[in-house]
Amino acid sequence: MTAPVTELAPVFSALADDTRWRILQELGSADLSASALAERLPVSRQAIAKHLRVLAEVGLVESVRVGREVRYRAVGARLEETARAIEAIGAAWDRRLAAIKRIAES
Repeated sequence: MTAPVTELAPVFSALADDTRWRILQELGSADLSASALAERLPVSRQAIAKHLRVLAEVGLVESVRVGREVRYRAVGARLEETARAIEAIGAAWDRRLAAIKRIAES
């Protein structure tokens, strides 16, 4: 079962920003601190922190304290939920197109 659109709209809004998308891609391969992300991306550490806050608010990233450092990681369950919602939309369109094709060919 997929999440209602009202739950996923903030996720899509958060991902509409190129920098947040890049942050999520970076966190897909490793847990990283805001400073480490700032070294990899062309934005300041303060901007990274703001983007991480937005991603955390929609459940796409979470923070973990490792010693004195705070690292961030992508939340796989939330990403899977979002992917399932997109797949469901795609499957519905596939069914509709198949029905149109059957009608056109008969």
